[in-house]
Amino acid sequence: MQLEIIVPVLMGCALLWWVGGGMSWTTRLVVTAVTLVVIVIVVLFERSGF
Repeated sequence: MQLEIIVPVLMGCALLWWVGGGMSWTTRLVVTAVTLVVIVIVVLFERSGF
């Protein structure tokens, strides 16, 4: 993996950990999965040349 993918993922996970203090584990997993999907879509969209 390249650094441009790892850094946003780590930042997103840190933000989720900070914000998700009162969430249940199921909610955290769902939010984490959605966040990772959005990051992957953005990275793929940027690499496609748009």
